[in-house]
Amino acid sequence: MKGAFSHIRRACAGEIVDEIEVSKTLSIPMSEIDMKAVRSQGAGGQNVNKVASAIHLRFDIRNSASLPDDVRAKLLKSGDQRISADGVLVIKAQESRSQDRNRQAALQRLAETIRAATRTKKRRIPTRPGKKAKKKRLDAKSRRGNLKKSRQRMPDD
Repeated sequence: MKGAFSHIRRACAGEIVDEIEVSKTLSIPMSEIDMKAVRSQGAGGQNVNKVASAIHLRFDIRNSASLPDDVRAKLLKSGDQRISADGVLVIKAQESRSQDRNRQAALQRLAETIRAATRTKKRRIPTRPGKKAKKKRLDAKSRRGNLKKSRQRMPDD
């Protein structure tokens, strides 16, 4: 997956990219993504107080024209805490001191979140225990029952 996010790297390296490729069949136009630079939280000295290096990324899932209906429904039903009641996915990236790296991280997280919604879970095929497993279970039950029976008091005749 070395080149999986090369389009995001190009976007952050100064090249203007008009869309983010989530998969071969799905891409999100940058016009649907709202990014804003804000001040980062936590320790960091003067840099934190002066520079807006953290990125707030907002993506409106409900009103996105590029998302297929099934992916949109899956994202809204996912229960992800980053999705508001209005259907807006909010991602905050503040790991790096560089605004470009935080922008890249936020776009990667957006792509991964949408990619996770495009995957379909493999359907589980229910199985039954085999004859040997059934026999082993019944033998263990009868052994346990015999042990308990041996502990009982014998009636006086």
